[in-house]
Order: sequence, then C-alpha cells, then structure tokens
Amino acid sequence: MFDCDVLVIGGGIVGLSTAYALTRAAPGTRVTVLEKEHALARHQTGRNSGVIHSGIYYRPGSLKAKFAVEGAAEMVKFCAEWDIPHEVTGKIIVATAREELPRLHALVQRGRENGIPVRELGPAQISEYEPRVRGLAAIHVGTTGICDYGAVSERLAEASGARILYGAEVTVIDRRAWGVAVRTADGRVVRAKVLVNCAGLHCDRIALLAGDDPGMRIVPFRGEYYELADPSLVRGLVYPVPDPAFPFLGVHLTRGIDGGVHIGPNAVPALAKEGYGWSVVRPRELGATLAWPGSWAIARAHWRYGAGEMHRSLSKRAFTEAVRRLLPVVEESDLRRAAPGVRAQAVLRDGTLVDDFLFREAPRTVHVLNAPSPAATASLPIGREVAARALARL
Repeated sequence: MFDCDVLVIGGGIVGLSTAYALTRAAPGTRVTVLEKEHALARHQTGRNSGVIHSGIYYRPGSLKAKFAVEGAAEMVKFCAEWDIPHEVTGKIIVATAREELPRLHALVQRGRENGIPVRELGPAQISEYEPRVRGLAAIHVGTTGICDYGAVSERLAEASGARILYGAEVTVIDRRAWGVAVRTADGRVVRAKVLVNCAGLHCDRIALLAGDDPGMRIVPFRGEYYELADPSLVRGLVYPVPDPAFPFLGVHLTRGIDGGVHIGPNAVPALAKEGYGWSVVRPRELGATLAWPGSWAIARAHWRYGAGEMHRSLSKRAFTEAVRRLLPVVEESDLRRAAPGVRAQAVLRDGTLVDDFLFREAPRTVHVLNAPSPAATASLPIGREVAARALARL
C-alpha cells in the first residue's frame, strides 16, 4: 500500500540531511525524496556564499544558535570524512563607524554566551589579518569556515540510501487517517505514512496543499553578488557589523573554496519565488506575496533600509561604495557580476520576520517553515530534529 515510510519534499540540504538522519536513526526506514528540479541543491543550497557559520549572531538559547554551533563542528567533520573541499578560515567582523562599536561589543558578549571563541582587534590588528581592510575595531571568530554545500548535498543523498525522484513538482496532497498520497505534475502518485515538507521557497504552498495553515508566508528576497576581479585583495572572510533590526548580515567579502572572492549579498524583494533577476516575474506568486498583510507591514517598517538595498541593486556604483566601507582600495571596475540567490524568509501576518528556525507538525505531516541562513551550516542537527519528529508520527 505504501511506496515509502517517509516522503520528503525538497532536495536541498535540509531535505537531504533529514533523509540521512532518518535512515541513520531508524535503519530500514524507506525514504523517498521528491525534487522538482532535475538535480539536487539548485536553489538556496547551491546559491549561497558557502560559509560555515560560527553561530555568533544568533540569540543565546535559540535553535539557530544551538544548531549553528553544533552544525559548524559537525559540518567540518562530515566534509573531512567524505573528502569534501572545506577549510576552517576564521573571519573578521569589522566596525567602520563609531555607532557600530556598541553593536560590535554586543557581538563579543553574544559569542561568548554561545560558547564561541572571539578575539577583539584594534585597527593595527585588523591589518594583520586583512592588510587592505580598514576599520575602527573588529573581532576575529576562529570557528568560521567555508565548504561546497552542493557536494555536501550529493554525499548526504548517497549516504542516506533514499530513493530520489527528479522532475517531481508536487501539485496535490491527499491526507488520510492512514497516511498521505502525493501527486506530481507529471502524474506520479507516491503514498507514504508521513510527509516531511522541506520545500524551502515553496514550503508555505506545500503546507497549504496538505491542508495545514502555516501561519506565515514565504517572502522571497533576492541576494545579488559580485566577485573580485583580483581576489588577492582579500585573504579570507570579512563581514560588516549587522543591523539587528533586519535579518540580513549585509554586504560581506568571502573567499570561497575555489579561491575566488564573492561580495554580497544585498537583499531586495524578488518578484517570484525563484526570481533571480528583475526580469523574472510570476504574477501568481507575486500576487500571493502582495496579498499577505505581513508583506505590507515589512514595507512600512523597513522602507528606508529597502530603498538603500534597491539603490545598490540598480547601481553598481552604489554597491561599490558599500564595499569601499570595508575595502577602500576597491574600484567599480574591480567588480564582476556573479550568480544571485533568493532567500526564503518566513513572515508572520503582522509583518514579523521569523528570526529562528520554525517547525510545525500536524497529523501525518512535519513542516520546516523557516530555514534560511545558517540552515546549510546547521543542516545536520536540523535533519536530526526533523527526522525525530517524523519518526514519532510513524
């Protein structure tokens, strides 16, 4: 009667880590993963800066803090075991204006509360790490690293032993007392005892298809990147002091595992769930975003911040000026466009930006409703958490 015990929707790193955790915790569990693309990790997982985050930014006691700290150490170990390119590089977070100094000091305290080693730096010490970076003060976080999350996803899929169905976009979910039946766009039907929703940008739609009110909607934000024509200008990872009023870290410099240096991302509203450029518009998805009251509440609360991000999106000169706060030697001609990404940000009806990982359960279903950065870093503990919830429903 059942095609599998647990059906996971989404072949990104969270869905694959869930499949991996399921078969590790309960050997013999039959797991199927539905992926609407024809390859794994095509969206958030494969379109980020590849950073293994330390967990310094996140509120002590939150799932983000707990899972990022655990996940960073586990991700390094996983990469080493599977011979996946990675490096523990450390990073510096740099204050370039006096008003940022109290926030920088608060990060020091937060890092220590989260059990993360942090070293405070003066201007001369900044130059020891990054000779071309300028700032009033900084902190060095030694546990930050970089890796190839696409390669991690492939290994998780292989090690899980799950059956993966590609080109399987979910269109219908029928939940019964005995389990769930899912129909895909190409007419396939898969029956399972439990459904796990790890659909990322589409997780709200999947929850609604299952008959569950998620209480939030995904509002997509596009992050645009450049790369340095001369990567020797930056040795490692350089971040600004984040604004706690907004859930994005700001434009930062990241030397990737391939040796190139990515700059970004900014954060602008995307006009589709997979709106990787201004020309990508999907009226139905855009209409759903605009119909959600929380979208308008965000616009009212953060319009000044948003206007600045839009300006940097449309003007390479403005983007360059933002970079020059950290790296004064950079010129507009030093920046080359790189592939953008889209962040799936959960927003409540009142406009609250969900700032922690969010899981919801219902009969026969487990939904992952907010798993933006640092979800890739935290994917192994997230997978265990979701797997435990799913197994409890078998």
